[in-house]
Amino acid sequence: MKKHFVNTIKAGNAIDEVFVLAEKFLSRKKDGNNFLNVTLSDKTGRIKGVVWDNVEDISLNVCSGKFVKVKANVSEYRDTLQLVIKSMEVCPAESVDPGDFLPVTALNVEDLFDRLVKKTESLQNDHLKQLFNAFWNDKDFVRDFKKAPAAKNMHHAYLGGLLVHTVSMVFLADKIAEHYRGGGIDRDLLIAGTILHDIGKLREFEYQYKIDYSDEGRLLSHIVIGLKMIDEKLDKLQNFPKKLEILLKHLVVSHHGSREFGSPEVPKTIEAFLLNYVDEIDSKVNGIRDFISQEDPCENWSSYHKLLGRHFYMGNQ
Repeated sequence: MKKHFVNTIKAGNAIDEVFVLAEKFLSRKKDGNNFLNVTLSDKTGRIKGVVWDNVEDISLNVCSGKFVKVKANVSEYRDTLQLVIKSMEVCPAESVDPGDFLPVTALNVEDLFDRLVKKTESLQNDHLKQLFNAFWNDKDFVRDFKKAPAAKNMHHAYLGGLLVHTVSMVFLADKIAEHYRGGGIDRDLLIAGTILHDIGKLREFEYQYKIDYSDEGRLLSHIVIGLKMIDEKLDKLQNFPKKLEILLKHLVVSHHGSREFGSPEVPKTIEAFLLNYVDEIDSKVNGIRDFISQEDPCENWSSYHKLLGRHFYMGNQ
């Protein structure tokens, strides 16, 4: 049983513990000798580590994605905790509890999924309802959809995170569609695109013992994978309107908002424009809330958020 989790580690600790080796990179010092940079993880987070001695032997004997037994001292480097690793060896998977290594949503995934199904039942477009029936009747898809994370680090980066993210977005999108009703917004199309925009993440990520990109995810991206998954279901349906198919797929390909952020096309319909901003709102709010939750509650301001480039005020917490 694990005694030291990432979120309990402090400078000065001596660590003798099992982690998942999330990443490892061989680097070279100024004197020409090698050293090893690693990232270790468990269900509470990730921590950097460095190996200065026996670098080649350790590097050859451990692979990313494996459980490793680590002996290390904890120091601070550039205001960040770091493990100075003395030894690291593979630990058999059967000897550990997988629940120690992957964070899981505290929400009830069955209730969340039921809410999502009810939204699809409320659609007026019979073709879209048939498409979702095809997805919901796919037991493998439903199983993975309830389990998949929405990201590796930034937001909803835990088991069930994709479902939490999707349900939150769907209810936001539905409220927006109601607010702008009569303004040329296809509510059914918006809801459908919101549910399907990230389904490629079921295969973009691997999440058995760690959350990381799969080979398919790195090579294709969740947008390409998602389009393929939609095509697999459309091939089994009869008379699905071609125009509706194109509009639905446009929501998927444009939901990142710009080519700079990975979308093959920018949003070119009102529904696609709304989906991009709903996605941005939900992912950013969740990421910021998670970031603040790990800060010192006695402080008025958070530490510096590197990705968003700012401190956050917490005085009203």
